[in-house]
Amino acid sequence: MIESWRDLVLAPGGERGEASPPTAARVLNTLLALVLLIGAVTLSLVKLNYNWGWESVWESRQILFDGWLMTVAVACVALIVSAAGGFFLALCQRSFFLPLRYFAKVLVEVLRCTPLLVLILVVWYGVCVVLHIDNRFLAGVFILTLYESAYISEIMRSGIESVGKSQIESARAIGLTRVQTYRYVIIPQATRQVLPPLAGQLATMIKDSSLLSIMAIKEFTYNAQQVNSNTYNTLETYIPLAVGYLVLTVPVSVWSRWLERRFKYET
Repeated sequence: MIESWRDLVLAPGGERGEASPPTAARVLNTLLALVLLIGAVTLSLVKLNYNWGWESVWESRQILFDGWLMTVAVACVALIVSAAGGFFLALCQRSFFLPLRYFAKVLVEVLRCTPLLVLILVVWYGVCVVLHIDNRFLAGVFILTLYESAYISEIMRSGIESVGKSQIESARAIGLTRVQTYRYVIIPQATRQVLPPLAGQLATMIKDSSLLSIMAIKEFTYNAQQVNSNTYNTLETYIPLAVGYLVLTVPVSVWSRWLERRFKYET
């Protein structure tokens, strides 16, 4: 409940701000931040003294929308496959078979330390050419899946390792096999820990998919580049591009924060 103006600008709990502020305060401060941000961007654009030409970009709106849908499709497919791949790599890193364990560790570190742009160039213009793979969509999904699996595997590994050893030992004491221990003890608890960072990784994956434009996949960024090449209206093309990515990533980011609060427990 808001009792004074201080409740709108000061977080409860003093400097540490441990308590959650009232809903009205959160909404008001969020709107204030948005107004300031939008105002700063608008003022900067006005000061450019730029001759806007939205008509030609509006005529190409279907091309941009088709690219936006392709980005959604690529991100959704890559998320599902990379989640499975990341879980498999996380299990491999905990394998009793040492060659498999260290192969998974090396693969994860190599992928995490390699820029996505470099990985795309090497796989698409190297591996895919040698293997005669010319389906750009499948190749793009594979590259994005390979790259994101490394990060997701670390998220899942940390979730698995967050389960206390005492619980695993108790599962063994009552006669559960390794598979049953994962199914009934580890995975249900680890899921609560990995859901928030997985949601955040989805937002990162959506933005990373823009690099697939160098493969000429007709996703959002590639189509925006084509519209810009045809109209020569750079700002009018890339402002909708930025808004389109925000429409995808902001809800995911908000969902990720909600999951963090939902599964947060006192320690």
